[in-house]
Amino acid sequence: MKQNVGTIDRTIRIVAGLVLVGLAATGTVGWWGWLGVVPLATGLVGWCPPYSLLGMNTCSVRKA
Repeated sequence: MKQNVGTIDRTIRIVAGLVLVGLAATGTVGWWGWLGVVPLATGLVGWCPPYSLLGMNTCSVRKA
């Protein structure tokens, strides 16, 4: 799996995922808050399957 999620994108995914999971764990929101696991996982791994399918990449290009 080649990384296709950039730094800013990863940060936003991790924060949003943690907020949703936290709200779900405290009972503030319903079961749908556990869907925050998806952006959290893609942010931690740095790879997003839909990005791969659509040919998207938010990673900066490294110059040698």
